[in-house]
Amino acid sequence: MQTIVGIDLGTTKVCTLVGETDDRGELQVVGVGVVPSKGMRKGIIVNVQQAADAIAESVEKAERTSGYKITRANVSLAGEHISSTNSVGVVAVGGDEAITSEDVDRALDSARAVSIPHGREIIHIIPRGFTVDGQDGVRSPLGMHAFRLEVEAHIVTASLTALLNLSKCVEAVGVQADELVLNSIASGEAVLTDTEKEMGVILADIGGGTTDLALYIEGMIWHTKVLPVGGNHVTNDVAIGLRLPFNVAEKVKIERGHALARDVEASTAFNLQPFGDQGTVSIVRQDLAQVIEARMDELLNLILQEARRSGYDGLLAAGLVICGGAAQLPGLSALAQDVMDMPVRVARPQNLHGLVDALHSPAFATSVGLLRWGMQEHASLIPRRGGGEWGRRIKSFIRALFPDSTE
Repeated sequence: MQTIVGIDLGTTKVCTLVGETDDRGELQVVGVGVVPSKGMRKGIIVNVQQAADAIAESVEKAERTSGYKITRANVSLAGEHISSTNSVGVVAVGGDEAITSEDVDRALDSARAVSIPHGREIIHIIPRGFTVDGQDGVRSPLGMHAFRLEVEAHIVTASLTALLNLSKCVEAVGVQADELVLNSIASGEAVLTDTEKEMGVILADIGGGTTDLALYIEGMIWHTKVLPVGGNHVTNDVAIGLRLPFNVAEKVKIERGHALARDVEASTAFNLQPFGDQGTVSIVRQDLAQVIEARMDELLNLILQEARRSGYDGLLAAGLVICGGAAQLPGLSALAQDVMDMPVRVARPQNLHGLVDALHSPAFATSVGLLRWGMQEHASLIPRRGGGEWGRRIKSFIRALFPDSTE
């Protein structure tokens, strides 16, 4: 049995999950801790103490429900500071011997020898495909004979200061970050099918502060991007447009919001308490939907622009898969089909067992994906260099900057 812990640090919530795998490889969720997020803005920590307090509360809840003492976890990573690039690595291989995982590691090490700006760290190195002695399109070169091994890799980097702040918050509650996993990559583990990844799909995880994108083609990740727009921007538009307090606007968005104004009856209205002393006012639901639709239309067009900018928009036969908290907006799928002109589905984690009543929701795609990520043997094709290596390097940075933090 394998025990896995994931901590999803979102702009709106912190979710800690504890999972166990049985002999059949099925995931059983045995611990859940969900609390409102604090000290986070657009996926980045802006108040270390508040963020650490929220993490501590979430971890404590998960420990109570699971009975485990949590000391290690996979941790989600988001924020506009995330960037990515593609690189090629080439190494010589003894043609009389089969390619080994060490040869693949050397090829990936060659690919990572790219110019990374000062103050940034590599989080993921993901092979997009291999070329063996000029034969391209190789998925796994292990066991093949060759003299030359070439890998095209997708490299994800992050701001070192953001990583330091994140690590500081997690370690403050006595938890070591085994791996940092990009939100969109974790969500892909939870909601995408193998067929979608193979045919070409764009995953959009629309959270509170950011929208995390990942393009899968031929079964592998070819492109990633973080857009600094999310569900909180919709709430803010509602608050300003209807002159409501932010918490009231959030409640209205969730309970009465709709992403497609044409599907809402113009005669439907409800009463709310806005700012000021004039008492309750009547709000036409279609007016609310028009505010929401305008912002979601803008976000979907940003997703479409990024797909086109990547150059892979013609390879996305499976279309768009949406998850994240904002994916629960009624009408979003129909609006996305209008804007993107491709197949669209709203996805939620599947094949879960245990304490999962609340987890069958698009909002928990990243949380469940962190457990799925821990279950996979990524070392066979995607060496998990962002985890152990990052952990060792980041600890040395932390010791230098915060001498008392690792005592």
